[in-house]
Amino acid sequence: MNTQLLFDTAKNLLADGKGLLAMDESNPTCNKRFAKQGIPQTEAARREYRELIVTTPGLGESIGGAILYDETIRQKKRDGTPFVKVLQDAGIIPGIKVDVGAKDLAGYPGEKITEGLDGLRERLQAYFQMGARFAKWRAVIQVGHGIPSRGCINANAHALARYAALCQEAGMVPIVEPEVLMDGEHNMERCREVTEELLRTVFHHLSAQRVLLEGMLLKANMVLPGSACSQQASLEEVADATVHCFLRTVPAAVPGIAFLSGGQPGLSASARLNAMNMRFKDRLPWALAFSFARAIQQPAQEIWRGREANVAAAQQALSHRAACNRAARRGEYNEPMETENA
Repeated sequence: MNTQLLFDTAKNLLADGKGLLAMDESNPTCNKRFAKQGIPQTEAARREYRELIVTTPGLGESIGGAILYDETIRQKKRDGTPFVKVLQDAGIIPGIKVDVGAKDLAGYPGEKITEGLDGLRERLQAYFQMGARFAKWRAVIQVGHGIPSRGCINANAHALARYAALCQEAGMVPIVEPEVLMDGEHNMERCREVTEELLRTVFHHLSAQRVLLEGMLLKANMVLPGSACSQQASLEEVADATVHCFLRTVPAAVPGIAFLSGGQPGLSASARLNAMNMRFKDRLPWALAFSFARAIQQPAQEIWRGREANVAAAQQALSHRAACNRAARRGEYNEPMETENA
């Protein structure tokens, strides 16, 4: 295991106020989003869209790493240049999603387990040869009546830890992503309780599997009321609840926490991240960053709609959202940025 490579990669992914761009949507998920925009659901269209993303001018100023999907890491620009090289030339570290999705957890109705450990060692070695230097594995935890169960939390935490250990063995930084879903009517306090229990269990299993905390990153949900909860929360309430939750559960050795957007509108995700950094940045042992997908990509995709004439405008929108989130990392994001720089 090359520990120095792991430490350097983890540090560089979030250096200079940057964050991660999650562009690892599976083909079925990407196709569903394309269908809503009237974009053809084909490999060619997916390749064109991903080329739009990786060739966005100045993207490396805000993005330190890009999480790719298996199809994407193998794709090339029209001129034959591999996407991996395009990202590297822009100063962006390529990464790869390696889980194969959440399936029903046997014996636990309404709960999921993420699969993909079979053959993972060999897949990681192959991805490393392709240029990937970090990987991602997502576990999804649903909040509802009587759930999540201890069995579900333990199973997903154990899988995350085994994945993380295999990543580090292969010289790749694991992005450990235990996500408490926003879906539901639960209040913010219930989200906090579940998130704390989940994170404590995840770090217990990471320790048991001898994962080097300095050579990983945590990708986590913010502490939020369920999307159907009648009582939503202010920016300050979300910032306080989230940071205090992590201070109680995330070891100081972890270099950074990159928040997922989890279905939040782009502006809300940026404003909440900004509030955390404004209120707590100088008092935290780890960086608070972003690892957004739709919260960065959605405006660009709506502009592009599969048309070559719209590429430049779509890239401008993508660059703008990335820059807004880099500002949020510094605690410098504000509403006028949305109109002045758009």
